[in-house]
Amino acid sequence: MNVAVIVASLGRPDSVAVLLDRLAAQTQRPSQLILSMESPADAPPARDCPFPVEQVFGPRGSCAQRNRGLDRLSPDAGAVVFYDDDFVPSRFAIAGIARFFERHPGVAGAHGLVLADGIQGPGIAPDDAVRMVDAADAAGDPQTHTILAHTHGLYGCNMAYRASAIAGVRFDEHLPLYAWLEDLDFGGRVPGPLVHTDAFQGVHCGEKRGREKSGRRLGYSQVSNPVYLLRKATLPRRIALRMVLRNLLANHARLLHPEPWIDRRGRAAGNWLAILDILRGRADPRRILEL
Repeated sequence: MNVAVIVASLGRPDSVAVLLDRLAAQTQRPSQLILSMESPADAPPARDCPFPVEQVFGPRGSCAQRNRGLDRLSPDAGAVVFYDDDFVPSRFAIAGIARFFERHPGVAGAHGLVLADGIQGPGIAPDDAVRMVDAADAAGDPQTHTILAHTHGLYGCNMAYRASAIAGVRFDEHLPLYAWLEDLDFGGRVPGPLVHTDAFQGVHCGEKRGREKSGRRLGYSQVSNPVYLLRKATLPRRIALRMVLRNLLANHARLLHPEPWIDRRGRAAGNWLAILDILRGRADPRRILEL
C-alpha cells in the first residue's frame, strides 16, 4: 500500500529538516510528501530525498494548510498520514501504517503510539527525541498491528487515514490558526471506525515556537471551539464539556504560578471572553483573528 505524508508547518524549518531525515530512513519510503507552508521561509534547506517532495504555499492555519495538502494527494495513495512538523517517527512507521490498513480493511483511521509527548511540558529537544526513537527501533520492527482502543477522534500529531475513507472530507477552515480540536472535528466527519494502534510510533517534541503567540487567543479557542464542534455534532457533549471545564480549571489553578512556556493569564482572559460571547449568542472560533 502506498502511504503519502502531509505536513503543515509554520516557522520551523529546522524541525521539518529532522522529519525529512526520519522519512528518508524509513524501511518503506513514503510514496509522496507534501509540505504545506505559508512561504518559502518556512521550508528546510534544499536536499535530495528518495521520494517525491512537493511544497505548497498559502495562508497560514493548520486546517487551510492541511487542506492544500489533501488537494495535492496522489490518486494512487492508499493511506495518508498527517505528521506534526515536530514529530519524530520510528523508521518502521510508514511500513507499520501500510501493514495496519492492509490487515484491518474495515478501519477508516488510526493514530499510533506516542512514546513521549513534550506538549505537556517545556518540550523535548529534537536530538533527545531522535535518541528515544532510535532506542525503541533498536529492537527491530515489531510488526504489530493491534487495535488498542476504539476512539472518537485521532491525535493529530501522527494520525493516519485510509485514503478512500476521507475522499471529499476536508478540515474546517472556520477553525483558524492553530485550529484547536480540528483533528477531532475531522475524525468526527469520517465514516468508519477510528482506533488507537501499536502498529506505528514516534515522539512528539511539543515544540513551543509558533505555538502560543497569544494566550488570549488560545484561551478563547479552548472554550469556543468545543462548543462549536458540539453544535456541529462532531464532538459528543460529555467530551466537549469535559474539555472546557478542564481548561478553565487548569488556567485558573496556575494563574499565580504559571509555567514559563504558557501564558495562563492570557488563556484565562480568553476563556472568559468566549464564555461571554456564548452567553450573548455571538461565539465564533474565527473571533480569535480579532484578538
